[in-house]
Amino acid sequence: MRRTHTAVSAASAAVVVLGLSACSGGARADDGTLVVTDTLSDTSAPVYQEVYDACAAEVGMKVQANHVAGSGLIATVLQQASSDTLPDVLMLDNPDVQQIASSGALSPLTDYGITGEGFPQGVVDAGTYDGGLYGIAPVVNTVGLFYDVDALAEAGIEPPTTWDELRAAAEALTTDGRYGLAFSAANTFEGTWQFLPYLWSNGADEDDLTSPEAVEALSFVNGLVQDGFASSSVVNWSQNDVNDQFIAGKAAMMVNGPWNMPALEAAEGLDYAAVPLPVPEAGDTLEAPLGGEAFTVPRTGNPDKMAKAGDFVACVTRGEHQLAMATGRGAVPSDTEVAAQAAAENPVVATFVDTVQTARSRTALLGPDWPGAATQIYTAQQLALTGSESPAEALERATEH
Repeated sequence: MRRTHTAVSAASAAVVVLGLSACSGGARADDGTLVVTDTLSDTSAPVYQEVYDACAAEVGMKVQANHVAGSGLIATVLQQASSDTLPDVLMLDNPDVQQIASSGALSPLTDYGITGEGFPQGVVDAGTYDGGLYGIAPVVNTVGLFYDVDALAEAGIEPPTTWDELRAAAEALTTDGRYGLAFSAANTFEGTWQFLPYLWSNGADEDDLTSPEAVEALSFVNGLVQDGFASSSVVNWSQNDVNDQFIAGKAAMMVNGPWNMPALEAAEGLDYAAVPLPVPEAGDTLEAPLGGEAFTVPRTGNPDKMAKAGDFVACVTRGEHQLAMATGRGAVPSDTEVAAQAAAENPVVATFVDTVQTARSRTALLGPDWPGAATQIYTAQQLALTGSESPAEALERATEH
């Protein structure tokens, strides 16, 4: 997720809602203009706008882009669906696609020749509801382990690849004024997002959060905090806060996503690198969550404009535009071949390209019921990491409601 927001997308920053109820519906826009509603921040919007303009011109239309805070988008979309004022093109955080598709507000992308061919299965799964593809993400993200190259070199430590190595490295790198590891265990979907690689890679699933594998995963993360190798403040930190701690030298390693690369590059005197998150034991497969926003074509009741919108989405998600958006935003192109090209140009991006290939859609198992499980997960983390309950008790209590 991006900032998945973020649910989190770690992926979308809040910006001002631009009068959607009055102007963003497909039925209220003139026939020569495609209205696009997205969740972009001020820093990301210019990169996307260039793509929007190019694709609108290609399909013979103008484009009007409205940027909406991700936290308020779903309520806005459901209201628009009931009042027949949906935009022509709608960006959704990928865990939200199934909920909106289940309401009947979206049209299948296969109607416009978009199949997801060449994209990793997780990307396709994230946009699929009831067997139909309703959303496609041009760029995606996940989480990995960033580390301070100088700090690890000074301690004589190689980047960890297993949980035992991660714990040992976090312990060795913890000094006065610096923790070995920083991560987000906030009481939000961001906290859930960052815990999922431990849960899934250990063989646990969100439909059985009291399993021994789930308890073991939470026990591992809890131990890092209780033993002082990670700050107890992780229960309050967003992913942006974690990045700030790392840049300030208060953490030698951090769990975070590629969207932080622009800030990391701008940090004076910081030599950083990234590797995939460690797995329980050598030979285990890393299963990390898939973040990224998907483009969809709402049912606006205007077949001609819906066809144009479908052509627009096909254009936006084309390879060269994926690369432009990924480079400008700190993300990974969705198409596997385009992602390989990005990886060849940047070793940090390569880390996330590798992880994305096996990354999992958060809604793949529970579909529209995912938010309930996500809430249980971050609730259990809060109970355990604050010392209120043991990991087993925390998971049991969180799933009672």
